[in-house]
Amino acid sequence: MQSVSATEAKQGLAAVLEACVREPVVIQRQKRDVAVVISVQEYERLTRVNVAEFQRFCDTVGERAAQAGLNEEKLAALLADA
Repeated sequence: MQSVSATEAKQGLAAVLEACVREPVVIQRQKRDVAVVISVQEYERLTRVNVAEFQRFCDTVGERAAQAGLNEEKLAALLADA
């Protein structure tokens, strides 16, 4: 992964944008990582992975709730009491 200073990124934005198509580019300020520039394709891939993972989580929680006897009626009653 390539790293550049914030000053280098500002002065060479076009180069940073070209580089991020190949790999993420870390931008540092005072020798600390402060940002990562990634391609749109990588961003979309990460978004899809996160959505899929969240859906798996929701499915697991739903299955456990159903196994514990929670149904729409009981859930409505719980929410009404809140």
